[in-house]
Amino acid sequence: MSIQYEAPLADSYGVADSFPKDFGYGEEEGDIEDSSTSTDSKPRILLMGLRRSGKSSIQKVVFHKMSPNETLFLESTNKIYKDDISSSSFVNFQIWDFPGQVDFFDPTFDYEMIFRGTGALIFVIDAQDDYVEALSRLHLTVSRAYRVNPEINFEVFIHKVDGLSDDHKIETQRDIHQRANDDLADASLEKLHLSFYLTSIYDHSIFEAFSKVVQKLIPQLPTLENLLNIFISNSGIEKAFLFDVVSKIYIATDSSPVDMQSYELCCDMIDVVIDVSCIYGLKEDGSGSAYDKESMAIIKLNNTTVLYLKEVTKFLALVCILREESFERKGLIDYNFHCFRKAIHEVFEVGVSTSRTSGQPVGTPLMKTVALNGTPRSTV
Repeated sequence: MSIQYEAPLADSYGVADSFPKDFGYGEEEGDIEDSSTSTDSKPRILLMGLRRSGKSSIQKVVFHKMSPNETLFLESTNKIYKDDISSSSFVNFQIWDFPGQVDFFDPTFDYEMIFRGTGALIFVIDAQDDYVEALSRLHLTVSRAYRVNPEINFEVFIHKVDGLSDDHKIETQRDIHQRANDDLADASLEKLHLSFYLTSIYDHSIFEAFSKVVQKLIPQLPTLENLLNIFISNSGIEKAFLFDVVSKIYIATDSSPVDMQSYELCCDMIDVVIDVSCIYGLKEDGSGSAYDKESMAIIKLNNTTVLYLKEVTKFLALVCILREESFERKGLIDYNFHCFRKAIHEVFEVGVSTSRTSGQPVGTPLMKTVALNGTPRSTV
């Protein structure tokens, strides 16, 4: 395995804001009552479900790099916590973790205010437990939320499937899918769409599921996919992912099907690059960042496959999978990547300019400013 670094292309990096030196997600989540008005206006992803279903573990593993084994010692959530991950993540939103005993009929619970500013609602069901009560709570939750805000994306994580056989996983997913949709049909809510995912914190399935959730909140997704398709078709690349580096969520990929093994390889590559950079890439006094404008890596596997990572912005990395014979044209790939990175910056310059001139509605994801020279250009 070889990891190589190269200097950035001239004038290709001028993103606003600085990447955090500790390469983390900032402060621990705080109580919802202590939040500021500006923070509350950010789009939200709600984590809901019964007690001990694994909501807090999911949040800690995906957004705080906690080891899955460490989550065994987490205390049960007894009040609403929120986690603002926008400080070092590409997508600007909050994760709100709800205790399992939330009572929607409690007059002190302002569910209309909460659902009105929500982009996605994730309901977590423990697949290793009796899920009859969970399905009842799921129906109550999504029906209330849908009546307040029909634009919410409703996602169901069938969680803790690592303890189930493959046949049992499929059967459990089919049963939950059937019962949940039957309940919606009985309530005349056929227009309400639920998406189902099999997840576990002990493999990459939880990152894959969260990637799909976040992608639905990115209005520029079709443009990003099209840019990736153009890039790989002109570079001889088999698969490419655009990653949010800290969380390892991929915010876009090309139109070819996602192979779980390929996704896991790319996630592992990001871990290797960051770990090696933390050891050898920082200055003698420990200052600097493990991921910056000079970050680039090449890993050659013994099956003639090459993994190629390139920095796109302070928050994003492009990870490509290709064959050794295709990598012989590295100059062409690097030129195409330069064009791709420039196009990515321009896409989000347009988004930033539009949101500033027209006003960004609550519930719509805000993207980090990525102007090449630190100043947004005119809207195209």
